[in-house]
Amino acid sequence: MEPENLLAGPPATYLPENEEAAAALRAGSPPAEVAARFPAYSAAWAALAERAYAQGDPVTAYAYARTGYHRGLDQLRRAGWKGHGPIPWEHEPNRGFLRSLYMLGVSAAAIGEDDEAERCAQFLRDSSATAADVLGS
Repeated sequence: MEPENLLAGPPATYLPENEEAAAALRAGSPPAEVAARFPAYSAAWAALAERAYAQGDPVTAYAYARTGYHRGLDQLRRAGWKGHGPIPWEHEPNRGFLRSLYMLGVSAAAIGEDDEAERCAQFLRDSSATAADVLGS
């Protein structure tokens, strides 16, 4: 976990685990099946976006990433997030949202949405420097 913020900024947000959905992905269930069964599970949407992008389909990747991003925003707000503050990569349940955010930026850039791509990259850096480093943003 990230260290305590001594500058009195917003606290880090930690999403709850969805162990059943995570186990399904780890076991090799197709991400589309996991997303259909657990539509709020951002990691499934991120996996779909990553796959579509790797197959040369940035428009579909954008749609999947946007879905994972918005489902993650809903969960973050329910977890007490106020629109800013750390979303630690080190907390596994946060990774689906952070991967969706990253893929939203990458696919936005691929379709010429440069302003959105930069907003996503900045949001990722502001949320988790570790995620930005790991994902390459």
